[in-house]
Amino acid sequence: MLNILITVALTVLVCFIISTLLPGIERKYIHARIQQRIGPMVLSPGVMAPIKFCFKENIKPRASVPGLYKSLPIICFIVVLCILAALVPSSYIFPAFASIITIVGLLKIEEVCYVFMGALSKSIMSLAMPFPDVIKGGAHLDVERSYMEDLSAKRALRLISYGSFPMYLAIFAPVAASGSIFLGDIVAYQHIHGPFLFTLSGIIAAVVFFVGYMILLNDYPFAILKTKADVIEGPYMEYASKYRAFVFITRGFLMFTLGVLFSVLFIGVPPNIFSVGIIVNIVVALIFVILMGIFSAFSPIFTNRQFFPAVIGVSVLGVLAIALGLL
Repeated sequence: MLNILITVALTVLVCFIISTLLPGIERKYIHARIQQRIGPMVLSPGVMAPIKFCFKENIKPRASVPGLYKSLPIICFIVVLCILAALVPSSYIFPAFASIITIVGLLKIEEVCYVFMGALSKSIMSLAMPFPDVIKGGAHLDVERSYMEDLSAKRALRLISYGSFPMYLAIFAPVAASGSIFLGDIVAYQHIHGPFLFTLSGIIAAVVFFVGYMILLNDYPFAILKTKADVIEGPYMEYASKYRAFVFITRGFLMFTLGVLFSVLFIGVPPNIFSVGIIVNIVVALIFVILMGIFSAFSPIFTNRQFFPAVIGVSVLGVLAIALGLL
């Protein structure tokens, strides 16, 4: 048991350290090159920025449940950490933990946190500013008072209602092919029959997975959580100090973890610090970051009318991939 804990802990630690470089690689070598500018240092977005935020003054936003509101970025980080831990082969001896159901459940918790972020905050820049304003002689009768971050909560609710369908459909395509929801069985199946990625179902599901990857990371053109209506930052707007540091850290960690998830489900290579397979995980994570950077750099921002049909179309492909996997 001790060896298992050490293997999981070391693997997660190494993966986390590498993940801090991914946001910088995306901005420095993808976005900056495409936009013909120098760009930030590679260590800036994922390492230096979180350190800087840790020394900033912490604000006290007006929130319905301040303790829960501040803890949500930390919860998101813990959720991503648990997902990565479940992907390590040493965790496969705990089938209930190392299963697709657990992965999907944890991803849903991460998504729900965005809804709470927008719903709990009742301030803008730490000041209570409900609209429409209630002033003497100018009260709006029979109008529901709301807050700017309510917009973020509503968009986050749409995101978890149907926006994340592509990711979950892509995840269940390997399940349909292997006939098991357990990660160990899915990996073993690919060791016998070859990587799922090299099948027709796998190719289609890989495309669907990549779209779901961009949606979960809220990147262009699927960045519906952040709009000019709520000062760009959306549900993250009121987070400061160490809580904003966790927001930055978690994004890079999620980028790497989703890449590792793809390696496990589509190539059959789980992360293990004591195996050369970890190199495959790193390469896959980098490929996803590069592709996302290129795609987002040239993409417009989808409106709700564009986002919905795009998700439906990709979801249909996900259903097709699952159907082909059952054959």
